[in-house]
Amino acid sequence: MRKIILYALLIILTACSSEPERDTKRTPVAKAGNYILYADELQNLVSAGTSAKDSLDVLHKFIDNWVRESLVIQKAEDNLTEEQKDVEKQLQDYRKSLITYTYEKELVKQKLDTVISNEEIESYYNNNQTDFELKDNIIKVIYVKVSKKAPGIDKLKKWYKSDNMKDREQLAGYCHQFAENFYLDDNSWLLFDDLLKEIPIQTYNKELFLQNNRFVEVADSLNNYFLNIKGFKIRNSISPLSFEKENIKNIILNKRKLELITKMKLDVYNDAANTKKIEIYIK
Repeated sequence: MRKIILYALLIILTACSSEPERDTKRTPVAKAGNYILYADELQNLVSAGTSAKDSLDVLHKFIDNWVRESLVIQKAEDNLTEEQKDVEKQLQDYRKSLITYTYEKELVKQKLDTVISNEEIESYYNNNQTDFELKDNIIKVIYVKVSKKAPGIDKLKKWYKSDNMKDREQLAGYCHQFAENFYLDDNSWLLFDDLLKEIPIQTYNKELFLQNNRFVEVADSLNNYFLNIKGFKIRNSISPLSFEKENIKNIILNKRKLELITKMKLDVYNDAANTKKIEIYIK
């Protein structure tokens, strides 16, 4: 059925076309300005098992897109200079860049040492302190959001302030059972602005707020919020190493990639020079 529909469409389109410069050995299916679309360019366009209606829809959509693109190309050709239309050099340059990039990517994949020691990270951090100035405020924090209807709020108020290991365990158990949201990893740094998205704190001076608050309790119509600020760094100060660790790893890896590629290029040049593969004809 698909073949019958395709042949019928081709006959109709052929009858409508009278373009003299067309390839007489091929069957045209559409014309757009000076461009002609031929039947052999539609091969494998429709998948086996496609219904007659869907087959026609696919063909019509393909032909319509081809017509629109062909007309735009011709419009561009009519309005660009010969120099602007000469894309051969651009294609050659793009091909060279693509081949070089692919080779460099494969070289990095095979040769790059991705093991980075803590000593190397610390050394980079200590030697480049000025690169790690904070752009935002960061905090170490314990945070709990809990419904006003939740039980044991008085115990929660004691637990979230405590550094006692048993109290911390009680807090974790309570949060997993009753909290709407919580964060108990006070060894990691967070952006203060991210926390403010979770807690309805109103402040016009974030730095001053951090400097003057340790335990914070606020509420809205549905929930209570408890905040224990364990530590903070204000913007424009030096970011702590633990906050920058992943960033430093990426910096070191990128530096290694550049060094690997630079060495490869130098080795290629030296090898060619040593084997007399380089000749300069301009003296």
